[in-house]
Amino acid sequence: MENFLATATIEDIIQYYNIIVNFVDSNAKQQTERAYGGFIRETKGHLQEIITERIIYLAWLRVGGRMQDIEVNSKKIKIPICEDYIDKIQDEEVKEFILKNREYYYYGLSVDKHVFIRHRFVMGIECKAYTENAMIKRILVDFHLLKSRYPNISSYLFQLESQLTGDYSALNKVTYGSKPTHSIMSYFNNVDLKIFTFLQGERKVNEPIHKKFKPLTHERVEMAIELLSTDLQKYV
Repeated sequence: MENFLATATIEDIIQYYNIIVNFVDSNAKQQTERAYGGFIRETKGHLQEIITERIIYLAWLRVGGRMQDIEVNSKKIKIPICEDYIDKIQDEEVKEFILKNREYYYYGLSVDKHVFIRHRFVMGIECKAYTENAMIKRILVDFHLLKSRYPNISSYLFQLESQLTGDYSALNKVTYGSKPTHSIMSYFNNVDLKIFTFLQGERKVNEPIHKKFKPLTHERVEMAIELLSTDLQKYV
């Protein structure tokens, strides 16, 4: 897999997508230790993560970046307890205890892909096989917490399909989004979440892509590379 991520072209990414989607159903039926549905969901989620990571590298190379300067991982980042929260604790004994042990009070958080340029955290990307608005809330909370420590990181959601309603799955040049998604995002002013969808057509529960195939196009992968390239350019 490391060799694939290091050398894959857009055509390789599309071929990889085609192979995984076309064979995931038969592979799931052969599983003896995993439930069919769970295997399908995990495989599709992992598929989007691999596609995303390769797109990150292609975008970085496109702007003239050096591979030795970029790192992509999903290691947990420590989100420390908020000082204002400690100040508001009314029980003095509890407050004193937390203050004495403050270094141990943190939450380990990660999104699917953290992008570091020369050890500087610059971008986070959440990867989903599909997203619905209930998931958007958690994604926004995660980025809100990450930006409490790294306020300048860019925030992305890369999804194979969309179930957010609106026109996220229309793949038009201009995306107007959906009313509920915009409404939820409006409460997270510090998170400018960019949502990118790879496959056309709203997700249908009774027509999954491994049953009713949706093509991943060269044009759409190219657009994702250009999107990240514009963001990464300033770090070269």
